[in-house]
Amino acid sequence: MLIVQKFGGTSVGSIERIRRTADIVAGELARGHRLAVVVSAMSGETNRLIALAHELTPEPDSRELDALVATGEQVTAALLAIELQRRGIDARSFTGAQAGFRTDSSHVRARIQHIACERLLAHLDAGGVAVVTGFQGTDEQGNITTLGRGGSDTSAVALAIALKADICDIYTDVDGIYTTDPRIVPNARKMARISYEEMLEMASLGAKVLQTRSVELAMRHDMPIHLRSSFELVPGTIVTREDESMERAAISGVAYNRDEAKITIKGIPDHPGIAAGVFGPVADAGINVDVIVQNISEHGLTDITFTVPRSDFRATMAIMDKVCAEMGAKSVAGDDSVAKVSVVGVGMRSHSGVARKMFDALASEGINIQMITTSEIKITVVVDEQHVDQAVRVLHAAFELEKPREG
Repeated sequence: MLIVQKFGGTSVGSIERIRRTADIVAGELARGHRLAVVVSAMSGETNRLIALAHELTPEPDSRELDALVATGEQVTAALLAIELQRRGIDARSFTGAQAGFRTDSSHVRARIQHIACERLLAHLDAGGVAVVTGFQGTDEQGNITTLGRGGSDTSAVALAIALKADICDIYTDVDGIYTTDPRIVPNARKMARISYEEMLEMASLGAKVLQTRSVELAMRHDMPIHLRSSFELVPGTIVTREDESMERAAISGVAYNRDEAKITIKGIPDHPGIAAGVFGPVADAGINVDVIVQNISEHGLTDITFTVPRSDFRATMAIMDKVCAEMGAKSVAGDDSVAKVSVVGVGMRSHSGVARKMFDALASEGINIQMITTSEIKITVVVDEQHVDQAVRVLHAAFELEKPREG
């Protein structure tokens, strides 16, 4: 069995933890598996390197920034290879370039174009372990590029696909995907399996366990991911394609995101092209719009409400003030104290009444719904941020997602 393992920053954050990672690698080798290992920089190292650059200039050149931060993963890969070699294991570290990762030239947010992995395969076929730097590659000109935050997950999945691995094990500081945040609902249940689609929805809603791009890539190529803990060797959660067992429950989990702000343009003239006029400047500024609601037009005027990340609230309000003036709208109002709460599940396709149960549960707690949006496997509501924990708890209970009672 060929396995690609990925270890995040907390899993390799010290020499002691690198030794623990080497234990895990050695254990899989002892079971007869072939291994390629993708590593992140030690926790905090990327931020440290970026801070050094900003001590020199507020806006460091993106090419040089990539060259700088890529060293973090190289340190980890070399240290892990050294520890494995000390144990008599034929391990060799590979940078992104040496591993064959070719990307476009978009520094600090590059995308993988292909992986020329013949060199890695030769080492694996000879019985060795390849320790590969995540998060990085090179463009056609040989410049070092990085994939953006969380890019090591994408590196690992892409490498697993290129090597035709059987599975991609992603080790982190959590032991799987839970039905909701255990910090809010202590009896939240760890899921043995979750579909790619559900994981994408959970990730987009603030569950930071897996990077969205890595899940999209895995789904496109049907590469199963095993999310598991590097601190406690127990079965984690398998992210895979939907199967019949996943359809038995209408809802798999409850997700939330506090990083939300709501903006309303009131009394905007309703005519073809208003949506482009409103959202075009927002897109040009690189701001992502999520939930959008437009009221029915009355007297030739309409209201449009939408949400953006809270960090983009002030910038979006400034843009909307200009749009309001240019398009003749009456006013712009904003609220940066809202949050999203969602129920997610592939079973929603074959179960009716999910929306009603969700809305009834929230109403029973006096939680007002400000906006609603749906997809085939998700229902999302926007509520006041102060009600997030309460909403998560009541929905988790309403859909009976808690751990099975013992005894």
